[in-house]
Amino acid sequence: MKIQHQISGKSYKASGFIGRYQKLVTETVIPWQEKILMDEAPNTEKSHAIANFINAGKVLRGEDPGDGFYGMVFQDSDVAKWIESASFSLMNTPDPELEKELDKVIGYIAAAQDEDGYLNTYFTVKDRDKRWTNLHEAHELYVAGHMIEAACAHFEATGKRTLLDVMIKNTEHIYDHFIVKGNPGVPGHPEIELALMKLYRLTGNARALELCRHFLNERGTDPELFIKEADNRNWSVWGSNPRDEGDLLYRQCDRPLRELEAATGHAVRAVYLYAGMADYASEAGDDELLSACRRLWDSIVRRRMYVTGGIGSTVQGEAFTVDYDLPPDTAYAETCASVGLIFFASRMLENEIKGVYADIMERAFYNTVLAGMALDGKRFFYVNPLEVDPGISGVAVTHKHDLPVRPKWYQCACCPPNVARLIESFGRYAYGENEDTAYCHLIAPGEVQFDNGLTLTCTTDYPHGMDIRYSVEGTGKLAIRVPGWSSSFGLVKDGVKISPELDNGYICIDVEGSSEIELKLDGTPHFVYASSRIPRAAGMVSLRRGPLVYCFEGVDNGSVKALCIDRKSGIDITSVPGLPDVDALAVKAWREAENDELYSDDAPVTEPVEAVAIPYYTWGNRGETEMRVWMR
Repeated sequence: MKIQHQISGKSYKASGFIGRYQKLVTETVIPWQEKILMDEAPNTEKSHAIANFINAGKVLRGEDPGDGFYGMVFQDSDVAKWIESASFSLMNTPDPELEKELDKVIGYIAAAQDEDGYLNTYFTVKDRDKRWTNLHEAHELYVAGHMIEAACAHFEATGKRTLLDVMIKNTEHIYDHFIVKGNPGVPGHPEIELALMKLYRLTGNARALELCRHFLNERGTDPELFIKEADNRNWSVWGSNPRDEGDLLYRQCDRPLRELEAATGHAVRAVYLYAGMADYASEAGDDELLSACRRLWDSIVRRRMYVTGGIGSTVQGEAFTVDYDLPPDTAYAETCASVGLIFFASRMLENEIKGVYADIMERAFYNTVLAGMALDGKRFFYVNPLEVDPGISGVAVTHKHDLPVRPKWYQCACCPPNVARLIESFGRYAYGENEDTAYCHLIAPGEVQFDNGLTLTCTTDYPHGMDIRYSVEGTGKLAIRVPGWSSSFGLVKDGVKISPELDNGYICIDVEGSSEIELKLDGTPHFVYASSRIPRAAGMVSLRRGPLVYCFEGVDNGSVKALCIDRKSGIDITSVPGLPDVDALAVKAWREAENDELYSDDAPVTEPVEAVAIPYYTWGNRGETEMRVWMR
């Protein structure tokens, strides 16, 4: 199949499940997050992110910066991601008032840009003389990357160059520093690589492409780069030491990128980097870089990924560890990491049309990413465990990070706006195209207008319903992915059953004029078993139906620790109180009687019960309670 690219931002108008989530983000999440960024949300962690830009502008004008800078060194990126999600929202739902709010915030950002193009409120307000001296910790390139992405989305949404010109000037400044003047350095936190590719594809700016290539080619060529940098300065942000054992792996700097064999280090940094690598590989035809991406992909999805699509198994460095180390109760599985995994998968689809990439996009989205936000859009998980025990989770020193309830916000608030921008831009990941083919990577209800002339309307109750109808207009080809979890499928075109062959997980159908295509997937619930190599999940079972992984909550079952699932029983579709329009699953189980003895010589007394499981993305919305994905 020919290489394809994402559809444009305004090409998809969602309905159904995705439409409801986009409506939630547009009407609730984006306004709520703006209040937080403006420090106007009551009883919520202070952000100060907008105020930082206002104060940076004051510094540049020679005025008193007021209360100065507050927050993380990368606080600017929260604003960037909010601008991006709001811009995607405008593409989906025009809103003059929201556009005015964006204009106001972008005005603050433009006023905070130095004459030479530099833009970062932390250094402008606090440490102007320390710019570009601590790439190891200070996130200057990471922040620039997120703001470049925001600028691209804002221009696509409004046609206004207000932020785009700011970030082109900022890119010129970065180019001058690293390319023209030859200063050494690579991003301590990768992200700008994929952003530069967006800027290049939107504007044709050759320097953006050259910068991306430079950062990719330089990374890992000098493993002592950050040590040398640290030797030339006498300050730090967090006190991290580039000489610490594991720091090179943590930052993916131990070797040149084309030599990488396994996914290592900070999980978000890793997949952002891999997405940039795959993006550049597709643009430049870099087969060596693509081969590295394939190895890294296999490392993640075959040996280092949770069944929910979560990645990064330890709180120590929010990182990958070693193969098959996937503990459910101390999982980190940061929401941003699954967002980044979707970015990586979508860029791999640019290189080669293989259904396995879309399968993982789907798994990560419908499980970990959606679980990162409460059903009301006002609370968020940073960490996504597969097992929660109130009194231990969020309390014991080993489980402090695994919270049993979603907070409203975080001082390090990277995840909430990341979820919002992904949901609002869902169509870009669901659909792609080339000159004669429309690709349906994900099952996304709504209307799509492809640049190649094809139009499509998808009607479905997915992910709970398994019947999908595509109404297609135009002449060309329609490539529809059949999810890898569906053991069988039926296909009807214009009332006639057809049986095209699967090609790497896709069926390709010629269309001309008007066509009605019906796809029926196998939505039979089934058990999923863990590899015996996964210590804490070996011999255990979980439930899945379609793309959804299920979990058991105490609110439906009492103590889920006391349950043992009968794997030979049938699985029934049911419902539960408090989760309307959600399919739950019921299975036969045994419950052990409670025993106050710490240990006992007597076998536990059991009774047969019916256990009920809910989609993982819905857990934690009905009060604090036990939760487990893997069951005995």
